[in-house]
Amino acid sequence: MQKVRISSKGQIVIPKAIREHLGIRPNKFILLEIEEDHAVIKPAPDVKKTLKGILKGKPSMKKALMRDHLSEVQQDETISL
Repeated sequence: MQKVRISSKGQIVIPKAIREHLGIRPNKFILLEIEEDHAVIKPAPDVKKTLKGILKGKPSMKKALMRDHLSEVQQDETISL
């Protein structure tokens, strides 16, 4: 356990060894939770990594929208003729 000082603005510096162990990097988010009488610091999940590949193999939304649009354009052309 390491002792750190709280600044006048309520800020703390997480020691380097702890940051490295948790994989906390500059400009990344962390989660703070209160458990009974103490606070717990956890690295926030990386949303990009979590969602990466989740739609792999699924139908493309872009292609579906393009097909729908093309279908509507063709319908409009046949109606106006």
